[in-house]
Amino acid sequence: MSLPKIALTIGDPAGVGAEITLKALADRDLLGIAEWIVIADPVALEAIDPEFRKSLDPRVRLVEASNLDPAKPIQHGQLSADYGLAAIDYVRRATLMCLADEADAMVTAPLNKEAVTMSGQIFSGHTEFIAEICGATESRMLLASERLSTVHVSTHIALEQACKLEQGRIIRTIELGAEAMRLMLGRPARIGVCGLNPHAGEHNLFGHQDSEIIAPAVEAAQKLGFDVTGPHSPDAIFLKGVRGGFDLIVAMYHDQGHIPMKLIDYEKTINISLGIPIIRTSVDHGTAFDIAGQDKADCRNMQAAMRMAARMAAGKLSLKGAQ
Repeated sequence: MSLPKIALTIGDPAGVGAEITLKALADRDLLGIAEWIVIADPVALEAIDPEFRKSLDPRVRLVEASNLDPAKPIQHGQLSADYGLAAIDYVRRATLMCLADEADAMVTAPLNKEAVTMSGQIFSGHTEFIAEICGATESRMLLASERLSTVHVSTHIALEQACKLEQGRIIRTIELGAEAMRLMLGRPARIGVCGLNPHAGEHNLFGHQDSEIIAPAVEAAQKLGFDVTGPHSPDAIFLKGVRGGFDLIVAMYHDQGHIPMKLIDYEKTINISLGIPIIRTSVDHGTAFDIAGQDKADCRNMQAAMRMAARMAAGKLSLKGAQ
């Protein structure tokens, strides 16, 4: 079977994306598990390594964008509408390549939401933007590490909106998370579902959503054949997960899942978009403007995202070959 083709976007040119991409591509092991396609303005790569065309392994393909003036040096750490527009163009190109089967997966380096908004693009996050291009209506975000994974019922919305739970959305989140974990693990996942309120409501003492919305959703998912339990107390479920009790935890909102996952394994926790017809993984950190362009960026998170994309793409190609 041929190696999967995976598109890499470098994110905001003023951030650490180009640096972590070039550093990750210096890993010989990574070069052997996929055909990597870098989508970037060359000037952004030259700002990190003026000789990148010579130092980049010849097996890596470069798709050259022309969003930026090559005569203007990259201003690392600076907000710019031009950089925001370039970053979103890389993502759009990679998404369209995946939809056209020119790539089997995509990996995104961090962009800056404010810079993208300055460019005139309405943007709340990679997952939502890619979903819109794909015509998907029910995207989700999954954070994955070697020790535990978490999928979110809601992400980039206000907390007061996130607390307005819907049973159907919780069930669908369990389904999407289980599908992704099967690709990652090669077996059904053991899933635990967070409650919304302290102690999962404690028999309605601290809220009714846990017993009236989350518990029925879990029961419905069990009837569909998923190995899932809950709602569990949010302050205890992640400890049980890292001790081996669960493969996947379903969080009700953004920070309920993000905070513990970043504490568990910050350097190797990656982001996976669910509910879209393509494979997309990402680093789970930002543009790091404070260290951009200083050769201080750690590429381990990018490497983990690339390995996961390669693993999932290989699994997808294997399934296609078996059909």
